[in-house]
Amino acid sequence: MPITNQQVAGHVFLRQMYADSYFPDHVVDRGRAVLMRLCERIEADQPSNLEALYALTQAATEEFNSLEAEFEAAGSEIETVAREVIAEDFWFVASAYGFADADAEELIATRDW
Repeated sequence: MPITNQQVAGHVFLRQMYADSYFPDHVVDRGRAVLMRLCERIEADQPSNLEALYALTQAATEEFNSLEAEFEAAGSEIETVAREVIAEDFWFVASAYGFADADAEELIATRDW
């Protein structure tokens, strides 16, 4: 399903991670795919409140949790820079879909990183 939100469609997810050779592109690509699927789910489900949005973002966060082993296998990890970049993109998604009042920590409350 193509993304219809133009703000999201024009956004480069995880840009800072792609720019840093410490993070292997093939694993960052998987993280980008998680964020794109989150956007697709938001567009399909159209959450009506923050609770519904948090359910979607926290499920996507759990997908990121499963990427930690892949980062480690590639000699990397989800460390401070990555955590901030990922969290910023989750907040960007919430804001782009009309949830600018979302709590950034609640969006990713299920994180292990």
